[in-house]
Amino acid sequence: MNPILVTGGTGTLGRVVVDRLRNAGREVRIASRREQPSGPAKSYTVDYDTGAGLDAAVAGTSAIVHCASAARGDLAVTKKVIEAARAEDVHFVYISIVGAERVVPFGYYRTKLAAEKEIENSGLPWTILRTTQFHNLVHSILDFSAKSPLMPVLAGSFQPIGVGEVADRLAELAMQPAAGRVPDMAGPEVRTLIDMAHVYLKSSGRHRVIVPVWLPGAAFRAFRNGGLVEPDRAVGRLTFEDFLSERAATAGKH
Repeated sequence: MNPILVTGGTGTLGRVVVDRLRNAGREVRIASRREQPSGPAKSYTVDYDTGAGLDAAVAGTSAIVHCASAARGDLAVTKKVIEAARAEDVHFVYISIVGAERVVPFGYYRTKLAAEKEIENSGLPWTILRTTQFHNLVHSILDFSAKSPLMPVLAGSFQPIGVGEVADRLAELAMQPAAGRVPDMAGPEVRTLIDMAHVYLKSSGRHRVIVPVWLPGAAFRAFRNGGLVEPDRAVGRLTFEDFLSERAATAGKH
C-alpha cells in the first residue's frame, strides 16, 4: 500500500491522525513547515507559500489528509497542496468546519468555504468532512478570558467534539475510496459558552466573575443563533467535562 501524507502532521489534529493511521498499519508521511526530528513517520519540510517541498512529499502517495492551515485562512495553502496532488491524482481528504456557509462574515469561515470549492473543482478524487469546534479551542478561549478577574464570555453556543474522534474518522476516510461530502460530525452536547465557562472555572479551581458579552454584527448574531452547531449530527461521545478530566489527568502525569 502506498503511503498517506498528512499535512500539518505535527499539529493538534494532524499528529493524532498520524497515530491513527500508523496504528492501522499504514505507512505515513508528515508535511510540516519546520524540520522535524527523525521518527516513525517520514517527515518532509514544506513551504506552503511557495509550494517548495510539496512535490516530494506527495510523490507516490495514495491519499492526502489536509490538516495544515494558516492564520489568514486555508485557501492559499490548500491551493498549493492541490497543485502538488494533481501530479499524482491522489485522494484528497479535507477537514472543514460546520457552519462554513452560515457564519461567512468571519474570514476564517469564508476561506474554509472557498477551500472546499477549490477541492470540489480540482478534478481530484476528494472527501470533505465538516466538524464542530474541538474542545481544545473552547478551552483556549476560556483560558484566555480567565486571565482577568472579570471574565468576559461571548453569548452563544458551541457543540465541541474530541480531537481523537475526528482523527478516527479522518483516518478511516483516508483509507477508503473518495466519498465527496460526508455527513458532518458534531459533539454530544450543544452548550452555551457561558455554561462551559462555569464548568471550566470549577474544574480549574479558579474564581472569576463571568461577564456575558453580546457583540454586534452578522457573524456574532449567527453565532448566538446557533450557526456553529449541528444538533442532528451529535455523534461525538466526549463531553466537555470528560475533556477537562482527561486534560487534568494528563497534566498530573508530568
